[in-house]
Amino acid sequence: MTSTPVRAAARGTRIRRQAAFETQTMLRNGEQLLVAFVLPALAMVGLTVARVPDLGSPRIALIVPGVFALAVASSAFTSQAIATAFDRRNGVLRLLGTTPLGRDGLLGGKVLATGAVLLLQLLALSALGLALGWRPDAAGLVPAVVSVVLGAAAFVALAMVVAGRLRAEAVLAVANLLWVLFLGLGLLLPTDKLPDAIGTLARWLPSGALGDALRSALAAGEWPLASWLVLAGWAAVGALVATRIFRWSD
Repeated sequence: MTSTPVRAAARGTRIRRQAAFETQTMLRNGEQLLVAFVLPALAMVGLTVARVPDLGSPRIALIVPGVFALAVASSAFTSQAIATAFDRRNGVLRLLGTTPLGRDGLLGGKVLATGAVLLLQLLALSALGLALGWRPDAAGLVPAVVSVVLGAAAFVALAMVVAGRLRAEAVLAVANLLWVLFLGLGLLLPTDKLPDAIGTLARWLPSGALGDALRSALAAGEWPLASWLVLAGWAAVGALVATRIFRWSD
């Protein structure tokens, strides 16, 4: 008897299956759900109920885009950096890199999984925002999508820089610390509400660029070209650095 050779699935199928696996893993992780859904939702409700800082009226118009930016950073940066670092430490990246999926397929699956989780996040947060009285500018929906895509690309690239070199325990600490710093550097609040020096710095960071881009799009219907250039620059530089320093195993 001769056995029929087992053939690998088509490349697109392999990547989609890996993306589905990555998505399920992210959604089953309690810590990642806390960062991805619970904390942004609490931030939205808290800032809506509070009266400080002064964001003008209606304040919800600036709060919801800022929470969207926070959600993007949570999934594209913090969650991906931590998950990738521990996969590297446990040898998952090295083993998957030798399978038909390949290293580029693995990264492709992570990108698609991030996009899927982001879509769920933004839909859930949009529903909460609408319930709280948020009414986005319809003219800003397209530039908002562009902002989310560029922001996710920038933060995923930075996640790979952090996750690809440091030890997993160090990545856990650094990723969470940077998340807190980004939160105060333009994600939640407009950069023009920050002290002058800090606001100027924040505009050149991916956090401030993404936060301001989403606020400009959804609150004013604008096309924030300057913020997009900043995000594209961070994405390009982050990707270049990641390809140079990323290690697939400890």
